[in-house]
Amino acid sequence: MTRSFRHLHLPAASWLALAIAAALPAAAHAQAAPEQTPAETAATTGEDVVVTGSRIRRDPLDNPSPVVTVDEAAIAKTGLSSVADVLQRIPASSGGLNSKFNNSGNLGNPPDGGGVGAGSAAIDLRYLGAKRTLVLVDGLRYVNGASASGIPGTVDLNSIPDVMIQRVEVLQSAASALYGSDAIGGVVNIITRSGQKGFRAQAQYGQYLGEGDGETQNYQLSWGGGSERVHLDVGAFYTKQDPVRAADRDLSRFPNPGQTSCGDPVGGCSGAALNGRIRFNAGSPLRPTTGAREITVRNAPLNARGVYDPTLAGGDFRAFTTADRFNFAPYNYFLTPNERYGGFANARAEFSDLFNVRVKTSWVRRNSQNQAAFLPLSVGPGAGNGNLLDTISIDATNPFNPFGVTLGPDNYEVIGRRLIEAGQRTYSQTVDTWSVTGTIDGKFQLFGKNWYYDANAVLATNEAHQLFTGNINAARLAQALGPVAQCTGACVPFNIFGGEGSVTPEMLGYIGFDERSRSQQRLKDYTFNVSGELFDLPGGAIGIAAGYEHRDQQGSFTPDPIIQAGLGADIPAQAARGQFNVDEVYGELRLPLIRDVPFFQLVELNGAVRHSNFSTYGSNTTYSGGALWKPVSDLLLRGQYAESYRAASIGELFGAQSRFDANLDDPCTSAAGGLFQSNPTVRANCIANGVPADGSYNDPQGGQISLLTGGNSDLQPETARTWLFGGVYSPAWARNGFASALSLEVNYYDIKVDGAIASIPAQTLLDRCVQSADALSCDAVRRVSGGSIGAINALLLNTGGIRTRGVDATFTLRTRPTGAGTFGLSVSGNYLLRYEEVVPSTDGTTTTNYTGTERGSPDQAYPHFKGQATLDWDIGPVAAAFTGRYIDDVVETAGGNRLKSRFYGDVQLTFRPSWMDEKIGLTLGVNNVFDTDPPACFSCSLNNYDPTTYDVPGRFGYARLSYGF
Repeated sequence: MTRSFRHLHLPAASWLALAIAAALPAAAHAQAAPEQTPAETAATTGEDVVVTGSRIRRDPLDNPSPVVTVDEAAIAKTGLSSVADVLQRIPASSGGLNSKFNNSGNLGNPPDGGGVGAGSAAIDLRYLGAKRTLVLVDGLRYVNGASASGIPGTVDLNSIPDVMIQRVEVLQSAASALYGSDAIGGVVNIITRSGQKGFRAQAQYGQYLGEGDGETQNYQLSWGGGSERVHLDVGAFYTKQDPVRAADRDLSRFPNPGQTSCGDPVGGCSGAALNGRIRFNAGSPLRPTTGAREITVRNAPLNARGVYDPTLAGGDFRAFTTADRFNFAPYNYFLTPNERYGGFANARAEFSDLFNVRVKTSWVRRNSQNQAAFLPLSVGPGAGNGNLLDTISIDATNPFNPFGVTLGPDNYEVIGRRLIEAGQRTYSQTVDTWSVTGTIDGKFQLFGKNWYYDANAVLATNEAHQLFTGNINAARLAQALGPVAQCTGACVPFNIFGGEGSVTPEMLGYIGFDERSRSQQRLKDYTFNVSGELFDLPGGAIGIAAGYEHRDQQGSFTPDPIIQAGLGADIPAQAARGQFNVDEVYGELRLPLIRDVPFFQLVELNGAVRHSNFSTYGSNTTYSGGALWKPVSDLLLRGQYAESYRAASIGELFGAQSRFDANLDDPCTSAAGGLFQSNPTVRANCIANGVPADGSYNDPQGGQISLLTGGNSDLQPETARTWLFGGVYSPAWARNGFASALSLEVNYYDIKVDGAIASIPAQTLLDRCVQSADALSCDAVRRVSGGSIGAINALLLNTGGIRTRGVDATFTLRTRPTGAGTFGLSVSGNYLLRYEEVVPSTDGTTTTNYTGTERGSPDQAYPHFKGQATLDWDIGPVAAAFTGRYIDDVVETAGGNRLKSRFYGDVQLTFRPSWMDEKIGLTLGVNNVFDTDPPACFSCSLNNYDPTTYDVPGRFGYARLSYGF
């Protein structure tokens, strides 16, 4: 496909916003103050500051923990409109939920207890899952997100106003002793805007070049001002992302990569076909004498009762073939539509050194949507719905029943049909997030030293509503398929046999309904912290911090009443509600033992302890300790040991049972790729698990298999331990010469999680059952009479654990101004040495090493190496940047397909005219300038690629006009 710039068009609203942004200088009084990092703040004020990873004020150059800072300049260089997308590019990040996920009713509720989270975004560090990464805002907790489909245990980054963000500090180490539960993989601390002077504004528009889709608009406006002691910062933003449809990308037009029709041997298309599929029981008297166990309509629509010909030589039906299966792939989104708008206000009043008040409030509205193909209406004992639809009989008196007898469990297994007449399924979310934070802080003298205190209160709520169109009421369907004498009043007999076009608007009007669900999460968090210095040691004053926190979290999920009654045709769900509270106390100590001694420029010990008492399970105490050593002033070496924990979230504890449809390979099938015919051991174990011995079970590989998901009130907290060793080299000879900044940081980490809250992977259960007849695994696999899998038990439990080890490296260089301009280079990478999971079995445990693999469904790649580098150049009014991103190759755990390495390149050019004092900036950029496509993945959930790791196919171009940045 030839791509060009001819589709690059700006809507009228975009031109208007750009004009407003350009006109702002006339109204502004001063340019915004440049942002300062913690190191710059300390250098400016001459005082130590609080850095992420410690509550004791210190020189940020001596940070005991590895912290990556993503400031506004770094965010701007990406051209991305979501801070979540920016953070997911960090090599230490393993992705997380984002708008490239189109998972709602087309897959169901993942077996993590948190619901779908459609339209939201999360950050996952160290491949440990987003629920093991703690997200803070200004060092305080933020309310967890929701999308009206469950009770997640993670913060939705899309619920934080982008315009409010000044920088993001990512702590790449465990920190439960300082911050409490969830900080196993690390901490993301979002620092909000404060102290701004004057107006700032920007407007950006972008789209996929040559494709003309995925249009993105992003507008931000903020102002700050006040007196020396009273300051106010306010801002508002609007972001809109239009969809990219799967039908418009070659990769995603069929369920499997390279597929050109549903008749391809690779399979993957749905048995719920346009013209329907009827599957009889193996011994059914209705089974055609030709041996065809599955049949379909010969000539659709079949509106009237015909003469059933059991030989299939003529009449109404013929044998069902793989070519009759339905291609659902092109009806999905590749990139989901997402609209967000809101604002913030941040006010601070300084009355004295001892007493200051700060109030911060924010609100964000998110409108998002997911989309799936037409409803796959399946009824019968082999349908696997888990509700009334699995028990429906089609009565002999139904005017559209061509068989003359009632179809029930004794003679048919499943009838599947795409309800194309009802239109596509759409899931539209409206999510509101409010947050109010109040802080009182100050400084006082004690022991002749400066001491600091702060008291904080956070009140926040996240409320979501979802509208699902395209569902049907199973009770009404049962009535419409049942005895015609009982289909009275508004009831209209339903034609499930007639094929495409046979369902009338009157039939749909009776069985169809709009599903409305909602969810809510609330946070009340109260903290008090005090820090200061005691007496001096040879290396300096002893630093100490202590504090108390009381937190109350509540969450609820309320599905539509029809869904709660078990009467929907899509994903079943029940209402869930829960809450917990926790009281915590902590202490932190810093001991500077030696300073300014040859070979011991600095020796410091540090440690922290936190005791927590949860209403859900009881108490817990965690510890951490570390050491810093500077043999010379330019080299800092550090070592840390940390114990951490994660208490089960509300959704994990109280989430009701639901379903998730995973793409799995069943070794028991006789179809291509199965082991039933070729492996005697597998065949014997499959037969023992309920597969017919005659080999008649031949469902294609890679299809969707239902998992039974749900919470577990008996869950215990996860525990973890982390070892970290690293160093930072920042030579003075370079900083005093050609470079204003030069540093190299390398860190090795080793994390072990025990009692991890998860379900045993379904593919592991299947493989263990058929290969070794493991009783625990076979008990979890429920098969129906024909051999197909009805459901696999994926309820949550405390599994064996997780172990991961790796190395992070970061290099930063910025030259001093030269005749050729100023140059900067930042390089970061992560080398994954090992990632493995341990799950229980009947006789012990099973360990799976995922290093270098692609997991698939739920999607996650574990490349050995990921790296990112940005080279920028600035001379006068012109600035340019090139960012390269590399992802190592991985191999799919199912099937062994290799996903080759990928390199993405992004370019950006900015012009700031000197005659405008460089207050106005025009930026043009292209992401994925080399038009790199993601590698094709067979086991991934949707669109044949992994959205946690790779970009949407196509070049994305954007233009941005800014003032004051």
